[in-house]
Amino acid sequence: MPASPHLSFILYSNKHIFFDLDRTLWDFDRNSEAALRQIITEENLIPQVESFERFHKAYERQNAHLWKLYGRGKIKKDELRYERFRSTFQKFKIRDESLVRRVGDAYVEISPRQTGLFPNAIETLKELKSMGFSLHIITNGFQEVQFIKLENCGMHAFFDVIVCSEFIGKNKPDPAIFHYAMKEAGTKAVDSLMIGDDYRIDVAGALQVGMHAIHFDPIGKNKYNYDWMITDLAHLPEMVIRLMR
Repeated sequence: MPASPHLSFILYSNKHIFFDLDRTLWDFDRNSEAALRQIITEENLIPQVESFERFHKAYERQNAHLWKLYGRGKIKKDELRYERFRSTFQKFKIRDESLVRRVGDAYVEISPRQTGLFPNAIETLKELKSMGFSLHIITNGFQEVQFIKLENCGMHAFFDVIVCSEFIGKNKPDPAIFHYAMKEAGTKAVDSLMIGDDYRIDVAGALQVGMHAIHFDPIGKNKYNYDWMITDLAHLPEMVIRLMR
């Protein structure tokens, strides 16, 4: 016979789940593409970049490369914000610094206001809350935009602690950010679980400090052959129960 809702709440009231935000709850790729399409159309750049698809492919390559550099502390936040567009435009022989600034600023304004979430995100958060879990966020994203995402998508109220890497000066998978988040939440590693889409940053980062971890892999590749993996957020409550007995 399954435990009563009241008993479940008692069982998990001292357990904490830390979520990554981008590509785990908030559908970063879909929302980013929508924002970029709007900006490129409004700037009338399609004739210069041949098609949105060609621009988007070039941008994704440049953006991914620069985010890696940012994660390693090789470049600063403002450099990333504009260089991803500057280097992309250069692929199409566009050298216009005012355009780079306009697009860079517009993207930071428009992108976080998109509201696309992964399927079952809100329903899963509600279920975990009803079970008694305390929910938190640990994100490497820029602080000023992550809070906008959470508010616009109706998720902010679910989370007790929201830790952005730039606030403490350390990015995941640095152990410091996980220790800081657990301290803020008033918990310890044995009672904490991290879920995220990036195995190296979210899962391996959490495991190295003694936390439990679940890999969210919506495509289902599981190239790391990690046992605790889900492809749908709806499967999270059941797996959390198994992992945090």
